[in-house]
Amino acid sequence: MTRISAKKIKHIVNRNFGVKITEKGAERIAEILEKEAKKISSFAVQNAIKDKRGKVTKKDIKDYVIKRALDGK
Repeated sequence: MTRISAKKIKHIVNRNFGVKITEKGAERIAEILEKEAKKISSFAVQNAIKDKRGKVTKKDIKDYVIKRALDGK
């Protein structure tokens, strides 16, 4: 699995907020994003399987967001 690099996180933070982030801070953000991406992917795949599709669609991702909102997360 491709990991989200701390270097990329540093770039995103600097580009969007104009501040620097420590290596450890960037690594922690990357870990959190990877964990959330796994949850989203798992939900989206199950949604596609339930709908008898072999592909995950944008709708599957939107359904995850809606589910999270309804669950109060």
